Amino acid sequence: MNPSQKRAIKNYRDRLSERGLSRFEVLGRDADRDLIRSLARKLADEGPDAVRIRAALSETAADDLPKRGNILAALRRSPLVDAELDLVRIKEAGRKLDL
Repeated sequence: MNPSQKRAIKNYRDRLSERGLSRFEVLGRDADRDLIRSLARKLADEGPDAVRIRAALSETAADDLPKRGNILAALRRSPLVDAELDLVRIKEAGRKLDL
């Protein structure tokens, strides 16, 4: 790419970020291309349709999103929570080997 093309792309992406938008790539079926593009267009507009669509999509995809703190929650549910375990490790020098 020549310098003027790089500058044009940088300026375009700067204008996008000023509007709060970013470019990203999505993999999907070819048949869904128009649907995904129209959803992205409506979500970028920030109108009442965007709020409604975002809420519906968030509700639908809520199970697929990773939840933070799952490990900590699992440890707190463990039956060993109230067990008084001695978790101090004994440090030993090890055994001598004759090589």
